[in-house]
Amino acid sequence: MAEDGRDLACGQVVDIIDHDGNWVARGLCNPASRLRVRLYAYDQSIEVGPELWKSRLDAAIARRRLTGPADPMAAERLCFSESDLLSGIIIDRYADCVGVQFTAGGLLRWKDEILDHLKTTLADSETGCRAIMVRVDPKTAKHEGIEPIEHWHGGTELSEPVEYHQNGLQLAVDLRSGQKTGGYLDQRLNHLAVAGYLTGRSVLDVCCYHGGFGLVAAKHGAKSVLGLDSSEAALEAARESAERNGVSSIEFKAADCFDELKAMGTRGEQFDAVILDPPRFAGSRHQVDNAVRAYRRLNESALDLLPPGGILATCSCSGRVSRSDFLNMLLDVGRRRRRDIVMLENRGPSPDHPVAISCPESDYLKCVIAQVW
Repeated sequence: MAEDGRDLACGQVVDIIDHDGNWVARGLCNPASRLRVRLYAYDQSIEVGPELWKSRLDAAIARRRLTGPADPMAAERLCFSESDLLSGIIIDRYADCVGVQFTAGGLLRWKDEILDHLKTTLADSETGCRAIMVRVDPKTAKHEGIEPIEHWHGGTELSEPVEYHQNGLQLAVDLRSGQKTGGYLDQRLNHLAVAGYLTGRSVLDVCCYHGGFGLVAAKHGAKSVLGLDSSEAALEAARESAERNGVSSIEFKAADCFDELKAMGTRGEQFDAVILDPPRFAGSRHQVDNAVRAYRRLNESALDLLPPGGILATCSCSGRVSRSDFLNMLLDVGRRRRRDIVMLENRGPSPDHPVAISCPESDYLKCVIAQVW
């Protein structure tokens, strides 16, 4: 074998041995990936292969049932990569349909076995399984040295969005053209928690995407909501959701969020509450400093729009930016703007996005609800 391991096949099972010849762990090799080996077993008796994937997928689904039975019409994450000891696969269920995202090229060797087991397991459950969309996005494909994937598994194809309900809203997701597995589920309990502080308030929802925070806030009593996002396609989906649910107290505007917040501050506009839910700013450790500066800029602009006693709900989905980094950023923002920020809640993702203690990056989502004076 060459020293760099490039004569190994993608998906080949390898054992990791230390310098003294002691067995350490077992995993899958991908010579084309920046992450050459993903580890799946730390017990030498565990074989890496189809039975391991099936058992860990079963365990991941059972883990979700610890908090109660499945709601057949709702959405949930069924498998969260490293957090469910299945590095390289993310599975989300929307009612009776499933979006699967592979992020590890090595796992594709067993793609059909994994998906067949998933389909059988869900078909026999209370949710059923009408269709499965499988994706490897172009960026992941490039990093893993594989081809992008986008196809329906099991023979059933859908031409229409999948409808599901969440937080009292009837929603729809396009499993083929939506982000990642089709949508975002990690913030759904935070949507509801934040809405509880916004009754009767005017709200600015920044980086609103499909309107998650703003729609729930409007549904639960916010006086008015303005959603900002740079994607007109995302805003059109948000408008359709508002119309579908009879929510009339929300409007949407396409704009660059940094520029628009600065312009609003210059014009002296104010809102009773500002929600910040930007995309990931740090994809690697080398981008952390720039990410913190971007969060600082965004939050400073938000404070300029809030009166004393206003509500700030600010989020970060950058796993490389730690919770302490994020809170220190807010501390700095308050000092720079000479405002007091009183944290009311320090939240993370919904319970179906568990955190693996061995993988700090899985504690990626921060959602701080605060009052600003």
